[in-house]
Amino acid sequence: MSVTKRDFYEILGVDRGADEQVLKSAYRKLAMKYHPDRNPGNAKAEEQFKEAAEAYGILSDAQKRAAYDRFGHQGLSGMASGGAGFDSNQFTDLNDIFGDFFGDFFGGGGGGGRKGGSRQRRGEDLRYDLEIDFEDAVRGTSVDIQIPKLDHCPRCVGTGAEKEDGLTTCSICRGRGEQLFQQGFMTIKRTCSTCGGRGQIIRRPCTQCKGEGRLRSEKKLKVNIPAGVDTGTQLRLNGEGQASPNGGPGGDLYVVLSVKDHPVFDRQDYDLHCTVPVNLVQATLGTEVEIPTFEGVEPVKIPEGTQPGTQLRLKNRGVPRVNASGRGDLFIHVEVHVPTKLSRDQRKIFEQLRDSLPAAGEESDKGGFFGKVKDLFQ
Repeated sequence: MSVTKRDFYEILGVDRGADEQVLKSAYRKLAMKYHPDRNPGNAKAEEQFKEAAEAYGILSDAQKRAAYDRFGHQGLSGMASGGAGFDSNQFTDLNDIFGDFFGDFFGGGGGGGRKGGSRQRRGEDLRYDLEIDFEDAVRGTSVDIQIPKLDHCPRCVGTGAEKEDGLTTCSICRGRGEQLFQQGFMTIKRTCSTCGGRGQIIRRPCTQCKGEGRLRSEKKLKVNIPAGVDTGTQLRLNGEGQASPNGGPGGDLYVVLSVKDHPVFDRQDYDLHCTVPVNLVQATLGTEVEIPTFEGVEPVKIPEGTQPGTQLRLKNRGVPRVNASGRGDLFIHVEVHVPTKLSRDQRKIFEQLRDSLPAAGEESDKGGFFGKVKDLFQ
């Protein structure tokens, strides 16, 4: 009794017109789901894994896929690594399919830059907290900072070994930085445990760094701070973090900004706010005040009859937008000061003014406060 094989497109769960990227994505999901190391002792999962691998192996090959689309499974008879069997060796070079998953799952192999076949580890990132003045945050500035960090040893240039004969090729991985292991029906790449993925072993350690490849140092850096930054802004300096322990790329330095408070201005996003006090007469008759801005002092007219809490706006006098055009506005909040002590002459003037003005809310229109109260209790 013959067993009918499932349709390859059905196995991967894709349409017949699926492109290469769709096929690869579908296969990767199934491979991670049914991989034997995730399903130990599960014969069904292992069979589904093999089935998905066979389907992808056929459909990812243009010639085999054309034959399969035209004649089905019969069209694959006699083709190398065709539908008749499963070739475990096809997994040796499928790092582009499994990516970081298998690199983490099997302890290495997938990521990181490489030099001469060996794996290079990136240096660690560093953080530096920097406090700046409010004015510098608005206008932008440059600041010199001193960073304690690990830098490449100048004698061995980060290798950790003497230049002449300090390094030798690892005899276990033969300089590849990886070892191949047979795990069931799969061939797996792992970082070489002997050389740690470097592909080389230190035979004579550097006399200056004692084989570490790095030395502690203080580095002076200039940080360019763009106009418009705020507390919490992070500036990244590429490659200015810790040096790599084996000659790889350095980490990055993140400068995290903290902006001091300003005695006059409060900042809200890219807008600035300030409070301007005026006396009762100035608010009543109107006046002109001088407002400090980051472009210089500007005269601002306080209109006649200005009420407490009135807000005035100066367009484009706020904070520049970081790495963009335009800037916020400056909002002026008018605070009317009522005198608490009066001289005899001042009091007489205010009494005369009181007698000449209607009491608040008692104007002719009945919509005022006192008019509404009167109507309510009649």
